[in-house]
Amino acid sequence: MDTAKTLFLSTIDYQIKRLGLSGIFLYRTFYQIFTPPYLLEPLLKQLAFIGARSLLVIVVAGLFVGMVIALQFYDTLVRFGSVSLLGSAVGLSLIRELGPVLTALMIIGRAGSAMCAEIGIMRVDNQIDALECMAIDPYRYLFSPRILAGVISVPLLTAIFIVVGIFGGYFVGVILFGVSPGSYFQNMSDTVLNRDIIMGFSKSLVFGLLIVWIACDKGFNMHLDRRGIYGSEGVSRITTEAVVLSSIAILFSDYLLSALIL
Repeated sequence: MDTAKTLFLSTIDYQIKRLGLSGIFLYRTFYQIFTPPYLLEPLLKQLAFIGARSLLVIVVAGLFVGMVIALQFYDTLVRFGSVSLLGSAVGLSLIRELGPVLTALMIIGRAGSAMCAEIGIMRVDNQIDALECMAIDPYRYLFSPRILAGVISVPLLTAIFIVVGIFGGYFVGVILFGVSPGSYFQNMSDTVLNRDIIMGFSKSLVFGLLIVWIACDKGFNMHLDRRGIYGSEGVSRITTEAVVLSSIAILFSDYLLSALIL
């Protein structure tokens, strides 16, 4: 019994320390973001990696998600004789919830896992220590461009996801099932308010920050893992943990932001 209690308390103590280190990591990264000189080339490189290279995945996912939403809502609305509200249902669900959340989850799988593995390998190979020996601040050179690129890219990708999803819903509702195109877009225009758009893009800003923060922090502090797992096994473990933790953080913060903004 005492052993179990000791193990539980040590686990809590470790998690609190890691949370504090993550907060310090974020603070030091933000400090470098707002402190000149500014590094434009690393930022552009990360914008290309997180944003441009994710474009195809986002377009394909947005198209099929919009089609599925329209298909499901059409079946439901037909039963209540409210097929004209299909555009409103598709637009609101994409803008308020599904667009930001699914975009963030796609970015976690495509870019977040790669960032965590890259930083973890740099830690294992002592490349981060080498940067510090050369008086190069890793927070400025490695992390601040990634954080800034994530905050910029995720809202833009969310906008693309939403637009493509709306036209995917248009294809199913109007082309396949014969819903009036005028009612599809007019009801969407009447129903979607500015606060809905603000909610969706506020979420995407927070999600972009969370994805990069968790991925980079996991890779940078992998040597502090109390299990002592290092090398290739350690990199694979922290990458998995980063993906799982980021996904949970996205879903939890989605609930909190929805409750606060409503």
